[in-house]
Amino acid sequence: MNSMGIDKAIEKTRIVVAMSGGVDSSVTAVMLHEEGYEVIGITMQLYDHGKATNKKGACCAGRDIYDAKRIAEEYGFKHYVLNYESKFQDSVINDFVDSYLKGETPIPCIRCNQTVKFNDLLKMAKDLDADAMATGHYIRRIVNDMGIAELHEAVADDGKDQSYFLFATTQEQLDFLRFPLGGMPKSKTREKAKKLGLCVADKPDSQDICFVPEGGYADIVKKMRPHAVKSGNIVHIDGRIIGTHKGVIYYTIGQRRGLGIGGGVIENNEPIYVTDIDANKNEVIVGPYAALAKDIVYIDDCNWLVDMPVNNIEVEVKLRSTQKKAKAKLFQNNKETYVILDEPQFGIATGQACVCYIGTRIIGGGWIKKTKKK
Repeated sequence: MNSMGIDKAIEKTRIVVAMSGGVDSSVTAVMLHEEGYEVIGITMQLYDHGKATNKKGACCAGRDIYDAKRIAEEYGFKHYVLNYESKFQDSVINDFVDSYLKGETPIPCIRCNQTVKFNDLLKMAKDLDADAMATGHYIRRIVNDMGIAELHEAVADDGKDQSYFLFATTQEQLDFLRFPLGGMPKSKTREKAKKLGLCVADKPDSQDICFVPEGGYADIVKKMRPHAVKSGNIVHIDGRIIGTHKGVIYYTIGQRRGLGIGGGVIENNEPIYVTDIDANKNEVIVGPYAALAKDIVYIDDCNWLVDMPVNNIEVEVKLRSTQKKAKAKLFQNNKETYVILDEPQFGIATGQACVCYIGTRIIGGGWIKKTKKK
């Protein structure tokens, strides 16, 4: 077995690397090339190239495509740019817009991994007769004693673990995928990039969703569905109408600022928060911080990476990408799947993911559809 766990000589092993033009995927490609693998870099053009060239800090923009191509040329391995704009529009952007209009808080990066990257791009890698596809994600693929590939959190303790964003990876995809950076922190990746002389060694990490300029999520939704954004009532959890909103797309669960409501609404003048969004009634529900506490989370569209019943088992869950894992119990029956948290969590939003762990292993998860308090 070579270092990629493939029973072939390194020089006869073809690896397709998904290259975004950032430091992580660039190091992945060059590192494998230097080790002797036959590397083919692929960069996806996901949205309008003309607009992309004027946008900073996002993956797959015009500059990023140029950087990926330049690195491949410098090191002498093949590189292709594939136009996936229509697929990305259908699978990711439209889903993002529709989710916001339903009062949810979507995560398009997971949808992108779930559809375009690990579906369409992975198929292309197989069409190129690749033995595996590698990415620059910070996550570990570990083959257990039974020969089954498992998904585990990255070793890095610098907040770069990306396991939350990859819970929807299927077992079939995981068998073909490789994550060479899962065992190192981001700081070491940058050190390696500098030693290799990569032009992207000091390139900043992408901060925004790639197709959303400067965090203007609501602007994208309004642009694509202008007639769907309507003003409505802001309603206190006790039923009082205490204000008006300019459209549910401008609010998220747990939001405190920008509500436009004066003091005196709650006793002792305590701050108020968005506790729920009812898109059917076009209402934003608000209340005290305590009203955000939920300990039962219902999920759907689940993906599981374990060959065992996921019912009545102890797990830890992440309900947001930046959240620390919380202890819970996972249940599944013929009608629904849900987790009961040991301790209530605050600000859980529909449209986010509930990712389940046993130790460092990601066993799967699903999309949050509703929450409640016992």
